[in-house]
Amino acid sequence: MAKPRNCVIVIPAYNEAENLGQVIPEIVSYISKIDTKFRIIIIDDGSTDDTASTITALAKKHPQIVGESMPRNLGKAAALKRGFALAEALGGQIIIMMDADGQDDPAELETLIGKIDEGYDLVTGARYTRNDRFIKRTTSRLYNRTTSMISGVKGKDFNSGFKVMRLSVAQAVGSMMYGEMHRYLTVIASWYGYQITEVHVTHRKRLLGKSKYGLARFWRGFIDLVTIRFLLTYESRPSHLIGAFGVLSLLGGVGILGYVSVLRIFFDATIGNRPILTIGVLLTVVGIQLLVFGLLAELQVFMRHRSNDVKTRSLTK
Repeated sequence: MAKPRNCVIVIPAYNEAENLGQVIPEIVSYISKIDTKFRIIIIDDGSTDDTASTITALAKKHPQIVGESMPRNLGKAAALKRGFALAEALGGQIIIMMDADGQDDPAELETLIGKIDEGYDLVTGARYTRNDRFIKRTTSRLYNRTTSMISGVKGKDFNSGFKVMRLSVAQAVGSMMYGEMHRYLTVIASWYGYQITEVHVTHRKRLLGKSKYGLARFWRGFIDLVTIRFLLTYESRPSHLIGAFGVLSLLGGVGILGYVSVLRIFFDATIGNRPILTIGVLLTVVGIQLLVFGLLAELQVFMRHRSNDVKTRSLTK
């Protein structure tokens, strides 16, 4: 296997001062055997402990380390987005994601990077046997099954923070790194057409401190999955979704109004006090509004594409 070059490891850290002192030297030891030009980017995500000063001390000891501090705790996705941008600026060709808690085994790096050499664009270190609490393991299994079912992407561990990818993948998914979207990096890459795979890796116990995981993340993650599905499926044709609901609502409203009109005209029935009349009017108004919203959304998409075409033509002149 040809040795890869210009590997950049991105490690988001939030209140991980007590772990970084052990994790970083171990990573440096292993990655130096694979890539002599590697860099390590540690993003302090607004920590309230000594994470920032620990990163500074590590950078003085290991010249391969680059430290960056977020203005406040913006979340793992935002930290990764910043890390990807720095990795590109440093000339990284292969981007590696790892967590700062010591649960990712650096000894697995050669295997993961080897899959990139085989032609894959993104490789996930799948934690088939996890060293986590029962609740975390259970919700994670439910999350992974739900994600696979809704997204249509095959996988056993979408949420693993141990990933290796080409720079092109990091560039493509970078714009969607916000909220809890980092959990769906594999899904986004797959929908963009990149070749993805999973490799079974060893999952170790957390070194020190407490996990930042909470049950609320599961529900936030589910909402983000629906958001991603909408964005990637209807980004260029929003009226197909909004307009479809508008048409259904409008047809239902017109049908109801037609029915009550027949009752009034041909059977001289009193319809002013009937709830069905209100429902018919409401469905008709909502249907028209949805159709208009769909057309406005299509207009925005059209103007965006037109603007991009103009920029492209001006660059090629």
